Amino acid sequence: MRLNKRQLFLIGFMLFSLFFGAGNLIFPPFLGANAAENMPLALFGFLVTAVFLPVLGVIIIAKFNGLEKLSSKVNKYFAPIFTFVILLSIGPGLGIPRAASVPFEMAIQPYLSEDLNPKLFMLLYSAIFFAIALWLSLNPKKLVSRIGTILTPSLLILLVTLFISFLIKGESVMTLPTPIYETHTFFQGFNDGYQTMDTIAALNFGLVISNTLVGMGIRENRKIVNYTITTGIFAGIILSIIYIMLAFIGSKTAGIYQGCDNGAVILRGVTHSLFGDFGAIFIALVFTLACLTTCVGLITSISNFFQEKLPKVHYKWWVLIITLGSFGICNLGLNQILEISIPVLNAIYPMSIVLILLGTFDFLYKDNKFIYPITIFSTGVISIMFAIDQSLGFKTGGFHEGMSYLWGYKIGFGWVIIAAIAIIISIILGLLFKKKSKPEDLIELNE
Repeated sequence: MRLNKRQLFLIGFMLFSLFFGAGNLIFPPFLGANAAENMPLALFGFLVTAVFLPVLGVIIIAKFNGLEKLSSKVNKYFAPIFTFVILLSIGPGLGIPRAASVPFEMAIQPYLSEDLNPKLFMLLYSAIFFAIALWLSLNPKKLVSRIGTILTPSLLILLVTLFISFLIKGESVMTLPTPIYETHTFFQGFNDGYQTMDTIAALNFGLVISNTLVGMGIRENRKIVNYTITTGIFAGIILSIIYIMLAFIGSKTAGIYQGCDNGAVILRGVTHSLFGDFGAIFIALVFTLACLTTCVGLITSISNFFQEKLPKVHYKWWVLIITLGSFGICNLGLNQILEISIPVLNAIYPMSIVLILLGTFDFLYKDNKFIYPITIFSTGVISIMFAIDQSLGFKTGGFHEGMSYLWGYKIGFGWVIIAAIAIIISIILGLLFKKKSKPEDLIELNE
């Protein structure tokens, strides 16, 4: 069986929508405003962690038929723990509540009058938001048609309208980059891409695409991987175009919004200047559509995973549990959620990146039993200690002083050198043990 172009487009649109949520809207204009004239190089770094790695992750997870199978190459105990941490982070523990709270606090709350209780309105908004997400998630077979034909085109139309309107009549005031974007332009953009959470989300969405293709009648693994590559590239192109547009708006208005707390301030200001009071409705629609599609994708994929692990609990019950849990956490407030997100992402993102890259070149070292465990555990130690040291502010004494000499450690890239060294050591160990085992192999062959 072959899929037609329309089916591939719909899956590509669905994958784009799964990725494109709160962080994807906030960080590109924020990057543009702070990088100013250095925006192209900063955006390049951003695209590596916000487009290239997520798309690659989806493909690799489809190839290995799930995150657990890929992570089991590290260690049989590591696989379930890492998988659970990833699902909790992008799901009810962080990703889903953040996606639900961002559109309210960034696009609705600023327009409420002072005499209104924002917590009450947040409760009402999130109740409606999660009710719609619950309804969409209860029937995953209709996910492609509902998201691909309705929600995604609506979101893209709104974003393109914003960009064209800005080109025609938007106010432009350029300025100099902020210090961090002046000295570490590419690497800061790379770090900004962490905040989209898309690389770790890809570790989950890869299986969503595989299951969608299987549901369409595609059974052969080679075809599943090929179709995943096609739809992944398509989704990646759309993501890149949207990021370029949003970063362009941010850079051109850098003189107006430089120093703002987040990209939502920029988008609110731009939409208000372009559309007047209607801008509030416009930006609320953009944020809500973007975040809703991401939430639905996360709820359905995580529910499917837990149903496979605990088949006695029906899929619909998992949807309800995850939705209600996310509803409760999102009402704690966006600031509390974001405070948790930075150290968590700094801890697990490097391991996710390294795992995807190892999976990509798995054919080169299939027989090397050292490369996955040594590389991932080495990366994990550095990234977790960095999260404790820098993100949480708990100085780790001698470790902190020692690692401060490591290239890139202070800006969150100490794990790169450590991972590279771990790979080299693993290859050497693999060669040594291979040589040692050769005589035994020859004996076994003679026997």
